[in-house]
Amino acid sequence: MSDETAIKGMGSIPHSHGVAFRVWAPNALRVSLIGSFNKWDATKHPMNSEENGYWYINIAEAHAGDQYLFYLFTQNGEFKRIDPYAREVTSSVGNAIVHDIHFDWEGDDFNIDPWNELIIYELHIGTFNDQEEVNHKGEFSSVSARLGHLKKLGINAIQIMPIGEFAGENSWGYNPAHIFSVESDYGGPLAFKQFIKRAHQAGIAVILDVVYNHLGPSELDLWQFDGWSENALGGIYFYNDDRAHTPWGDTRPDYGRGEVRQYLLDNAMMWFEEYHLDGIRFDCTQFIRMINDSDKQDIPEGWSLLQWINSQIAQKFPGRVTIAEDLQNNRWLTKEVGAGGAGFASQWDAMFVHPIRQAVIAPQDEQRSLDAIRDAILYRYNDDAFDRVIYSESHDEVANGHARVPQEINPNDPKGWYARKRSTLAAAMVFTSPGIPMLFQGQEFLEGGWFRDTVPVDWDQCAEFHGIVRLYRDLIRLRSNCEGFTRGLCGQFTQVYHLNNERKVIAYHRWDKGGVSDDVVIVANFYHEAQNDYVIGFPAEGAWKLRFNSDWEGYNDDFANHPSTDIIANQGDCDGLPYYASVSIGAYSVVIFSQ
Repeated sequence: MSDETAIKGMGSIPHSHGVAFRVWAPNALRVSLIGSFNKWDATKHPMNSEENGYWYINIAEAHAGDQYLFYLFTQNGEFKRIDPYAREVTSSVGNAIVHDIHFDWEGDDFNIDPWNELIIYELHIGTFNDQEEVNHKGEFSSVSARLGHLKKLGINAIQIMPIGEFAGENSWGYNPAHIFSVESDYGGPLAFKQFIKRAHQAGIAVILDVVYNHLGPSELDLWQFDGWSENALGGIYFYNDDRAHTPWGDTRPDYGRGEVRQYLLDNAMMWFEEYHLDGIRFDCTQFIRMINDSDKQDIPEGWSLLQWINSQIAQKFPGRVTIAEDLQNNRWLTKEVGAGGAGFASQWDAMFVHPIRQAVIAPQDEQRSLDAIRDAILYRYNDDAFDRVIYSESHDEVANGHARVPQEINPNDPKGWYARKRSTLAAAMVFTSPGIPMLFQGQEFLEGGWFRDTVPVDWDQCAEFHGIVRLYRDLIRLRSNCEGFTRGLCGQFTQVYHLNNERKVIAYHRWDKGGVSDDVVIVANFYHEAQNDYVIGFPAEGAWKLRFNSDWEGYNDDFANHPSTDIIANQGDCDGLPYYASVSIGAYSVVIFSQ
């Protein structure tokens, strides 16, 4: 078939006259297509050689749902390979499946909220479920059943840990064998599309974690795909020198090879085009832009790849969000591509999570540094306060030697008073500091221990700690300005104006445009005793309403319900502000005021 009549695209391409197939294998001598439509006979359908190492064939008798493989004849032997662009596979070591990408998206006119209004909930499809539900419905359907909980909680975006087909039945997802395929044990591509549509109907955006810093490394058909390699390394899809090495194996993609760059771009674009995703989060971008994070040796073509992908997403899907997990405090990640930056909308912020966790985990009050807390609240990468994602728990922070915050606070009693008070103190910092706040699954009901991909979330705790769930819900409502009197929590501006290292009290002012219904004052007590008639400055005179008190007994029976009340700010210099008032605040608590 000539180039003029060949159908564009990679992998399997169903159309009205059969299915077209295309694969890149520049070192193959010959390539045939084998599958259920020709009884897996390599003599039936030899593929046609195109320019630049591509092979193509159209098969009239093939249909969506058929299984297939590429059969490669090379100087180093004959190989059966799964399609690198396969949208669906039987398993990571099985067969590709011809997948019809069309789906009924009618009515799906969802638009993600502005970045300064996002509240993200990170979850893992394999464990955010009830095992009985999974047995009856499947993983994605089981998570769909929990969308009501998330909607009531008030979050408006979920970030899903990677779902590309991986080796084995259980995984965090950071070992992708087939990045275009949705994990079959989770329900596959159709179930994922149905899940996204349901999330959108609930008003919840879906952000997906993608892994481009390495692939595999196990059960990886891309390894020496067409028989060629150098230095016994990965062949055409990978670097074949010292740039191949990553902490997860020698499988860093070759960001300098045009076909590999296109492969990764095509994958990113697929999630928006075919799945209507609202954003993607790039795992460990430091290992895309650098060989490692110790000697800081750059990979320039990795940086330019990030710029290219972000530019294409911004051009073709304006409003979608891209987030970097880099954790190297690199301001250029969230600068615009035109200014030399990588073009990400936001990035996970190590400058927030570590000092905030340390502040609540430290066993003694004198070990809590309010200077570090202040710096965490105020840290910025660039001009936009929302180019950082802030959190006290994530999949990384509650594994790899670390446990959930309540467990870290009190390993012997992770459900006790200290664990409850100080973990919710950390949460209040997340929802009142400038940045995009994020929770990790189960955080809102004191999920304990450390994250494992084999242990489902303990949903019984959601009922047991319903008061703590309400605390999170109330914080989220304030952060979202649901009642119309805390707009400042969505604003760009923050002033930490009171810091008492002896009594461990910190106060800060958040605002957008300023004034009534905008100005918000947060007072946090990192001390084991209550503070009574404690004088601090206020930015405006008159009545200030108490909007939140984390010590309220409604959140837990043994909270002290310390008598914080509405206050009146009077004229008089205090903390560099023109007005002052006396507040009372319970031990390890936060109070929030607005006018």
